[in-house]
Amino acid sequence: MTAPRFWRKINQRYRLVGTECRTCDTAFFPPRDLCPECRRESDIAEKAFSGEGEVVTKTVVHDAISDYDAETPYTLAVVELDEGARITAQVVEGDGEVDVGDRVEACFRRVRDEGEEGIVQYGTKFERV
Repeated sequence: MTAPRFWRKINQRYRLVGTECRTCDTAFFPPRDLCPECRRESDIAEKAFSGEGEVVTKTVVHDAISDYDAETPYTLAVVELDEGARITAQVVEGDGEVDVGDRVEACFRRVRDEGEEGIVQYGTKFERV
């Protein structure tokens, strides 16, 4: 199996698939094998998320590592999905600034590439609804 196919087979890399504790109804992204609340009594199951949620907190990155400095400034936010899981991701602002409380939805975008002939990496970002 080639490296790109290996990465495509990881659910949480290209789809919003996490887990949910059926004992306490807590959702997690990325997936967990154990619920921190229920511990051994937890019943963990895979869960696909809708990709819709709300910005809980955000920051604007002005000085990034070399792989992302061409994209600065960009907004990084913690998004609480409608199902309860929280995910940290870049928010594609579109026509204006993103604020805490704004509704967002997941979108699949290019994250980075490794030169002209390298692998292009895609991932989940969010955009305002």
